[in-house]
Amino acid sequence: MRLVSNLPCATKEEENVTITMSDGVRLSARIWRPTSSDEEPVPAVLEYIPYRKRDLTAVRDSIHHPYIAGHGYACVRVDLRGTGESEGVLTDEYLEGEQSDAEEILAWLAEQPWCDGTTGMMGISWGAFAALQVAARRPPSLRAIVIASFTDDRYADDMHYMGGALLSDNLAEAGTMFAYATCPPDPAVVGERWREMWRERLENARPWVLEWLRHQRRDDYWRHASVCEDYQAVRCPVLASSGWADGYSNAVTRLLSHLDVPRKGLIGPWSHKYPHLGEPGPAIGYLQEVVRWWDHWLKGVDNGVMDGPMLRTWMQDSVPPSTAYEERPGRWVDEPQWPSPNVEPVAHPLTRHRIGAAGATPDEREREQKQQQERQQDPDGTALTVQSPLSVGQFAGKWASYNAPPDLPYDQREEDGGSLVFDTEPLTERVEILGSPSVELELSVSEPVAMVAARLSDVAPDGRATRVTYGLLNLTHRESIGTPEPLEPGRRYRARVHLNGVAQAFPPGHRIRLSLSTSYWPLAWPPPRPVLLSVYEGASTLTLPLRRAPSGEDGPQRPFGEPEGAAPIATTRLTPPEERWDVKRDLVGYRSELEIVKDAGTQRFEDIGLDVGRRAYERYTAVADDFTSVGGESTWTMRFHRDDWETRVVTSTVLRSSETEFFIDATLDGYEGDRRVFSRSWNETLPRDCL
Repeated sequence: MRLVSNLPCATKEEENVTITMSDGVRLSARIWRPTSSDEEPVPAVLEYIPYRKRDLTAVRDSIHHPYIAGHGYACVRVDLRGTGESEGVLTDEYLEGEQSDAEEILAWLAEQPWCDGTTGMMGISWGAFAALQVAARRPPSLRAIVIASFTDDRYADDMHYMGGALLSDNLAEAGTMFAYATCPPDPAVVGERWREMWRERLENARPWVLEWLRHQRRDDYWRHASVCEDYQAVRCPVLASSGWADGYSNAVTRLLSHLDVPRKGLIGPWSHKYPHLGEPGPAIGYLQEVVRWWDHWLKGVDNGVMDGPMLRTWMQDSVPPSTAYEERPGRWVDEPQWPSPNVEPVAHPLTRHRIGAAGATPDEREREQKQQQERQQDPDGTALTVQSPLSVGQFAGKWASYNAPPDLPYDQREEDGGSLVFDTEPLTERVEILGSPSVELELSVSEPVAMVAARLSDVAPDGRATRVTYGLLNLTHRESIGTPEPLEPGRRYRARVHLNGVAQAFPPGHRIRLSLSTSYWPLAWPPPRPVLLSVYEGASTLTLPLRRAPSGEDGPQRPFGEPEGAAPIATTRLTPPEERWDVKRDLVGYRSELEIVKDAGTQRFEDIGLDVGRRAYERYTAVADDFTSVGGESTWTMRFHRDDWETRVVTSTVLRSSETEFFIDATLDGYEGDRRVFSRSWNETLPRDCL
């Protein structure tokens, strides 16, 4: 990244600003703005998240907020109530109070003498959720938003339930927020009130996973703040981005399809990162794009920001399987609109472990479809069966990659050993897909609760299989994610599995592989019992979104610039980080285990003299193929130290299950120095609901 110090505007920083809500709760803000804004007001841009502006996001904030402020904006970073130095408590995500606070913050910003009355919102992940959700509430000053790595559907396309199947990230991210929401404020800002504020947070805390497991189907809890419930509520321009390695690879194209406001989409090869910090690379000059967006929509500059394609995306080339990539080879491609006229969904029948030719001509596809219709008329069509072991999924990687520790899926050949596999013939020409593949299955199962995991892989001539995308479906949700129904064992059903969106090129000589399994642990919680799945060949299809490159395509009309940002604040590494992702198997007791360590070490923030340490530990276990033996654990330790002030928060959340119930055991401990000053535990049982 190129560090830029010579910006158009000289800026100043207000490190701790208090914004008082209508109920008297005081929120803590950090503001960067042009020094000239005292006489010449500027638009204000808000980032609103719970991740502690004073320390945990301070380095990232120092890279992009001063940069944007140096281009003529007041950048305002606010911690949600109950986090950082903001008063109150935080007990869950995206609540009504959180969004009404945001509206009050925007109104406060618009009234400041250094603001011209115009505001925008930006952010990644929670910050992007907040911006999109608040945009749907139409606060009068909000003129545009910039969002990265987000969803518009809190139930069906977030870290909670994928296709109605429970994701292990539901536990992992609940553990993350259980820890973040119980950290103390900094006495250097709030003074002697810090202990009272911390105690309030600790006493009001509950394991977040409890609420998320109380809502195992799509209900009003998930509909709230899901913008997909009413896309027309969003009336301001939207610049949306994400990455193909992220868990949020689908929402950008949905917004492009459903919003009717000015909008642009950008999808790179990245994990859960801002595009100017993108990993895997190439990272891009994202902040330059953001400034152009703000210049046009907040200042009225005629800079052509809406010219060119609606969607710009990275078409990924074939790579060997790896849990991490420094760079993903490929090229930028432009789509004039979405859905794109360059993309055609093409259905291929699944027969005798084969996929119909991916590069088929229209005449060949017509013949295949006719043959498929004939097979569908055969009531006794041949069934292919699979009953997957719990080991399928140990090389699946993380639902949302953070690229640290290496967390992308590894070689799929071992996974394929427990799956039902369909291959194309070796490709005779390059095939590109862009969008969301899907699999329509005619099937039957042996149990009333069952799931299907569908994986699409790029298989090299030497047999190595790189997962390209995947999707999950809890088959009790086959008709409705709001009212799931148990299946009748042995009865034939039709079900469609949607795979995550992707842009991928398959070279000549490679094969495209579809793999189907009945478990995908630990990425997803398995059904109560092992399931025998029967798939009826000929009556089932794989639909690929084939992209035909327009003639004369030479890549983007305007290439991206080099990543830029302001110089990050000074920090000192006191203890080294540790990152591990270990798969273990005991061939005596048949116990398998995935152990993940993400330890940031201890870092000193030189500007405030604060030492901060973070350590996350996850473990997922199972014994043989006992589906009731699976268990997950998320443990966090957060440390803060300055002079004679030393505090520590330790949280642990453990999730287990029987065939009919979930068991949650959790603990929360707070320490001052070596003395434990708070401790609470939870032991709760919740029923499984078609899960």
